[in-house]
Amino acid sequence: MKAMLKHYLFHNTSRRDLILSGVILALCGILYFIPTGFETRRNTGSLQAEGRVLEVDNQQLDQHGLLFTGAQTVVVQLLEGPIKGTAITAQNLFSGKMELDKVFEPGDLALVNYAIQGDRVTWARASDHYRLRTEFILLGVFCLFLLAYGGFTGFQAMLSFFFTGLTIWKVLIPCLLKGYDPIGVTFACISCMTAAILFLVAGIGLKGLVAFLGACSGLGVTCLIALFFLPAFKVNGAVRPFSETLLFAGFLNLDLTRLFISGIFLAASGAVMDLAMDLSAAMQEIVRHNPAVTRRELFFSGLMIGRSVIGSMTTTLVLAYSGGYIAMLMFFMGQGISNANILNLNHVAAEILHTLVGSFGLVLVAPMTTVIGTLLYLPGRRSHFQVTCRR
Repeated sequence: MKAMLKHYLFHNTSRRDLILSGVILALCGILYFIPTGFETRRNTGSLQAEGRVLEVDNQQLDQHGLLFTGAQTVVVQLLEGPIKGTAITAQNLFSGKMELDKVFEPGDLALVNYAIQGDRVTWARASDHYRLRTEFILLGVFCLFLLAYGGFTGFQAMLSFFFTGLTIWKVLIPCLLKGYDPIGVTFACISCMTAAILFLVAGIGLKGLVAFLGACSGLGVTCLIALFFLPAFKVNGAVRPFSETLLFAGFLNLDLTRLFISGIFLAASGAVMDLAMDLSAAMQEIVRHNPAVTRRELFFSGLMIGRSVIGSMTTTLVLAYSGGYIAMLMFFMGQGISNANILNLNHVAAEILHTLVGSFGLVLVAPMTTVIGTLLYLPGRRSHFQVTCRR
C-alpha cells in the first residue's frame, strides 16, 4: 500500500522536477516577503480588526428603490487587536452605488477601521464584510484537492498558482505604479510566469521548451497586433474600471493606453500557454511513437492538431470576456439602443478589440509552436540540450 501511494504521488517525477519545484518554492517565499514599496502610503494612524456586529441603527439610512443613501450606525465587538473584546460604535456610509455599498445585520462579521487615543476610540468605520476566513478556507480546500488528486503534479500546479499570483502582486503591479513601461514590464512578467508554469507542468525538457517558445512568440505577436490596431479604434485605457481613479489618486504619470494594451495579452496568456502546451505534447508523442517521421509529416500533423484546438479556444475567449459585461449588454438591449450605437461605444469597442486581438494571438500561436516543434523535435537534429533534457 505504501509503495502504491508513493508511485501515485511521485509517478514520473525526476530529480530535475524536484529541483525546479524547490527553486519555484524558494522564489515564492522571497516574493512573499519582498515589500512593494507602497506600504508607506497606508494610514499608519488607523488600525484594522475583525468585528462581530451586535446592533444596527438605520435611522439615518434612506432607501430609494434598490439604492441606499445616508449612513448606518453599527455596534461592533472587536475580535482582535489591542482592545479585543471591546464593543465600539462605527459608521457605515453609503454612496448610492450597489457595487460599493454594504448593509450590515446583527451577527455579521465586519472589517473595522478605527483609531484609538489611549483607551478611547476616536473614530471607527465598518469598511466591509469580513471575508478573509472564508477565502482562506476555500483556498485551503482547493490546495488539498490539488494535492489529493494530482499528487506531486498537483503540488507543482499549486506552486505555479501561487508564483503567478505573487509575481503579479509583488512585481507587476508595483512596477506599473512606479511608472515603468506597461508593455515591457508585463511581457517580462508573463515570460517569467510562462516559463515557471510550463516547465513545472512539462518538466525541464524539450516539451516545456517548445511550449515556452511558442507561447512567448504568440504573446509577442498579440502585443504587436494590439499596438497596430489601437489607434484606429481610438480607445484609451480609461474604459477599464478604476483607471481614472488611479490618476486622481496621484499616479498622473501612468499611460492608460499602454496599460490597456498590456492587459490584452496578459488576459490572453493563459489560453496561449494552454494551446502551446497541447501542441508541444502532441508533437512529442508523434515523434516518440514514430521516430522516423519526416519534417514535412511532423509539421502538417502539428497544423492539423492546431486546427482542432483553436476553434474551441477562440470561443473560450469570447465567453470569458463577454461574461464580465453581460449586464451592460443587457442594459443596451433593454433600452432599445441600435446595434450601430452599441458597437461604437467605447466600452464595447474596447472589448471587441480585446477579444479579437486575443483570438488573433491564439490563432497564430498554433503555427508558431508547430514550426518550433518541427525544428526541435526533428529526429537526427537534436542539440546537446535536447538530448540531456528530454524527458
